[in-house]
Order: sequence, then structure tokens, then C-alpha cells
Amino acid sequence: MRILVDYRPALRERTGVGEYVHELVRAYTALPEAAGDRVRVFSSSWKDRPRPGLAQELKADVIDRRVPVRLLNYTWHRLEWPPVEWLVGGVDVVHSPHPLLVPARDAAQVITIHDIFFLVHPDRVRAEIRRDYTELVRGHALRAHAVATSSEYGAGQIAAALGVDPARIYICPPGAPAWQRLGRRPHLPREGYILFLGTLEPRKNVGVLLDAYERLLRQEPSPPKLVLAGRVTPDAADWIDRIRQPPLAGRVEHRGYVSDRETLYAGARLLVLPSLEEGFGLPVLEAMSAGVPVVAANRGALPEVLGDAGPLIDPLDVESLAASIRHVVTDDNYARACAEAGLERAATFSWARTAAAVRRMYRDAIARRHGSDIASDRGAA
Repeated sequence: MRILVDYRPALRERTGVGEYVHELVRAYTALPEAAGDRVRVFSSSWKDRPRPGLAQELKADVIDRRVPVRLLNYTWHRLEWPPVEWLVGGVDVVHSPHPLLVPARDAAQVITIHDIFFLVHPDRVRAEIRRDYTELVRGHALRAHAVATSSEYGAGQIAAALGVDPARIYICPPGAPAWQRLGRRPHLPREGYILFLGTLEPRKNVGVLLDAYERLLRQEPSPPKLVLAGRVTPDAADWIDRIRQPPLAGRVEHRGYVSDRETLYAGARLLVLPSLEEGFGLPVLEAMSAGVPVVAANRGALPEVLGDAGPLIDPLDVESLAASIRHVVTDDNYARACAEAGLERAATFSWARTAAAVRRMYRDAIARRHGSDIASDRGAA
């Protein structure tokens, strides 16, 4: 197979989608059964270039074009032009990491929908997502030869809200990262901080987290510091202003985007993810695999990822969130039990299995493109 993956989300800051794309390609090219496949990753930007050594790291060809991202997205989304073959040559299947198709003349087209938050709450998203995704996603999803998602929760949403045949939906969850120093035992540093990791946007529910932390400050004489790690959006202005004022000033730190995730988790005693909606929740898996306990919301796919490895709370219940954080940071035995359960659960998420599922998806998509019968069995990784 000649495979093209749109690598642009991983070009600058590898947040959730970018990290998923990068690790998926790396796992795919490591599959023994994929040895005969030709994998290429596509990059397009006016100023950002793929870093040196990327082709060797991914064991894939890197195709880099100096076309502005916004311009290419507009013509691809709105005009469905130019076909990707004009930019990269012949390809059998093209995989978009987002919910909209990459235009193609002959190739099978695969899209990725991690969640449909942009469709349920269009008022809480911005820029191209608000302009294009909400209007176009249904048509693109129905035309796609296959739709990848990262959880059973996401698959159910796609089928129910977009009307996609479940036979065309493939569950391809992230695999657990392989840390160099962490992941061999529970990680409970005595001076560790409470960590939130994610883009500071409305659905991450950071305001309620700050409310819960204020309550913790009133209950505990010297609780761990709260660290917010993630890119700021315009919607986060009030949160950033709030942490500069008493009682949060000096107790809450915003670090912005952090590329060195292992060092970030190495300093954490607890990860808190109180999101209102997650199609998967990669930080939960990362923390579990690092031996860091997790408190997460009982919304979206988070219960599916965390399972019984930590407390699941109503993300709108400040008291419950504060109590769960307090339990983990003050009860070492409970924290250790959560960390041990998390390590065991994280081991069930494998990039190799996911890459094998993605290869079946590509083969099925090509067969559908050419009107052939689907020979492989569809299934989760």
C-alpha cells in the first residue's frame, strides 16, 4: 500500500492530535506485516519545517510543501481542491487526522474524529473548526471510506450523530508511552504538584478546577502546588488573571505548552482532568503509564480510559472534585493503590495493536474505494 498521512498537527506543538499522529506513524512502520507498505507523511506550512531527522525517526518519507496552512485548509475544506495527488504523487489511501477529508482523485479517504464537541457546542470552538467542521463534518463523514476514532464512546457518537455506518468506524486508541525513567512503579513524590495538562479552553473546565483548588487551600494548611500545563486560548484570559490574584497567587503556576512530558509527569503527585468532554483523554493514559494517580471527570470517554484505576467525579461538582484531590494527596496508601491500578490498566493500551487495526482499516478503505468486498474483520485494537 502507498499510504499518506497528514502530519501537520504534529509539525509545531505535539498536543493530543499531533502526538497521536506522530506515534501512530512510528508504530505503523514498525509493524512486520507493513514492511512492504510505503508510508509518507505530508507537511505544509509557509514558515514551519519538519525537524531534521524526522524521516529517520518515523521510518517514513517526509513530503514538505511551502503552502500556508490556512490557505490550504480553506481550499481543501471549501473547494475540495487541489487533489492531494497533485502535491505528492500517486497514493492508495490518504489519512486525515481531522474530521474533514483530504481531497483525492483516486485514493481512498480516511478521516479521524476523536469527538464531536465542535458539533454539540459550536459556540465553544473557534477559527477553522467553527467555520468549517460544524457545517461540513456530516457530509465528509458519510463520504469517507473509513472513519477512525479513539474510543467506544467516540464510535457511538459518530454513528448516532452523523449517521455513519458502524462498519465504517474503526476504534484505534492511543498506545501507552514508553517512558525512559517512569512507569516501573507508583510515582508519588512527596513534594510533587497537582498537574492539569491540556489546552486551556472551555471544555477543559479549568474554572471548576480552580474553584476546587481554592476549597482545598481552605481545608489543608499546605497542599501541593497546582500546575497548569497547556497552551492558552483567548477563552482562558479570566483563568490566567485569576491565578495571579489571592488566594491562588503563588499557589497556581501556568507553564504553557511543555514538550518534555516525562519531566512534567516526574514532578507530579497527581493528574486532574475535569473535562466536560473528551474523545479519549490522552493525559490520563500518560499519567497511568507513568505511575501517577489520576482524578478524572465521569464524562465522555474518560471512564472508558481510567476504568476503576482512580476516582471519577462529576466535573460540575466542586466539592466532589476537591474531596477526591484531597483524598489522593493526603492518603498515601490510597494514592499508591490508584497508581498500581493505573499501571496495570495502561499496559492494556498498545500502539502495536492500534497500528495493526489501522492497517486493516486502510485495506478496507481501499477495497471500498474500488467497490470490492471487505475481506478483513473490523475490530478494535
